[in-house]
Amino acid sequence: MKLKKCLLLFLALCLLIPAGGCADKDESSDVPVVGDLKYESTVPLEYADQFAIYKYEGGYSFIDMVNSDRMLVVPEGKPVPEGLDPDIVVVQQPLNDIYLVSTACMALFDAMDALDRIAFVGTQRWYIENAQQALDEGRFQYAGKYSAPDYEMLIHHGCELAIENTMILHTPEVKEKLIELGIKTVVERSSYEAHPLGRTEWVKLFGALLGLEDKADEVFEREAEKIKALESLENTGKTVAFFYVSSTGNVVTYKTEAYVPAMIRIAGGEYIFSDLGVGDDSKLSTVSMNMEEFYYTAKNADIIIYNCSITSQLHTLQDFFDQNPVLENFKAVAEDNVWCTSKSMFQQTDKMGTIIQEMNRIFTGESDGTDLEYIFKLQ
Repeated sequence: MKLKKCLLLFLALCLLIPAGGCADKDESSDVPVVGDLKYESTVPLEYADQFAIYKYEGGYSFIDMVNSDRMLVVPEGKPVPEGLDPDIVVVQQPLNDIYLVSTACMALFDAMDALDRIAFVGTQRWYIENAQQALDEGRFQYAGKYSAPDYEMLIHHGCELAIENTMILHTPEVKEKLIELGIKTVVERSSYEAHPLGRTEWVKLFGALLGLEDKADEVFEREAEKIKALESLENTGKTVAFFYVSSTGNVVTYKTEAYVPAMIRIAGGEYIFSDLGVGDDSKLSTVSMNMEEFYYTAKNADIIIYNCSITSQLHTLQDFFDQNPVLENFKAVAEDNVWCTSKSMFQQTDKMGTIIQEMNRIFTGESDGTDLEYIFKLQ
């Protein structure tokens, strides 16, 4: 009798649960409802947590960026579904004539051999060779920086999509104006990824946008394999200071939980600051401090990596000392372990695994710097 009652209760509960939810959790219950499209799958992500890609029947892709825009990618020749939320940015393939303002994304387009999809850029100096060549040859047009785009140029030449980074949030009226003029505009958030490979994994988002998913997967896996190869290695115990000196004389370095210290840890080093910025809820990944404060903690760092991605390029140790004479007193100077990044390093979001490998070669003493591409030793 008890068994019969249990069976009746079970059947009653099943009638209250949507189809597919009685025996197993309905996978589609947590995915967006996009018009009348039928959900198929969610693209797996290994490191990125600032976006999700949902696949729907017919080749449609829905891209949801955390605290940012949502996009529906409509395959060539397919109709736009009815009943969409008005704030969804609808992009129809093939997508061309992009205004790429976010410099962090250019390398991902380049890695997919997709520079021909870009018509307009928001900066006039690239450290990615193919991008600079495209600008020099007129295949890219400079359409103004994020805060002052050339609206007339973009409209006249049929810009299909503007891809901004979070700097546009400082001038929200610009995004509003672009949209008002009929230029679809989205804000990418790759800089908010905590894991360095999360930034590279944004190639999957752009692959879905351009219909180049297979190529995007290839680009990502190439870098991810380099990181996985380091997972079994022991920590070297080498402490590392990573910073630059600003024009005001302050030191700018990274919060302990930011992505550069994560790169150092993956590479087998120990970031010199163990708790810098912990508990700080601001979105900035860097901290500015005076030289005296920095010296107190970082003077005994085994290795110094000077960040030239923001400031002018250093070439010699004397260039390094010229930033502040106090730097001559650091342990890493006495032990000939002062390194410098190339200007291109932080535009190379498609090479995060490669850069971490280079760090590892420095930390283990396997490189004298002559065989590295993104970091070199100051002499």
